[in-house]
Amino acid sequence: MKRLRRYFDEVWSELRKVSWPTREQVRNLTVLVFAISFVVGLYITVLDQVFQGLLRLLTPTA
Repeated sequence: MKRLRRYFDEVWSELRKVSWPTREQVRNLTVLVFAISFVVGLYITVLDQVFQGLLRLLTPTA
């Protein structure tokens, strides 16, 4: 039981040393993640459409 208490005391001590981001930083980084995810998704969609078009040109249809 003593070891468990020591463990949680050390965890709490380390958490006090963490430099937590401000609310504004969290909001800005969240918006950035959504924007980059949207751009990457759009890029993949466009490439997928291009490759599908190329495959339709190269493969004969029955």
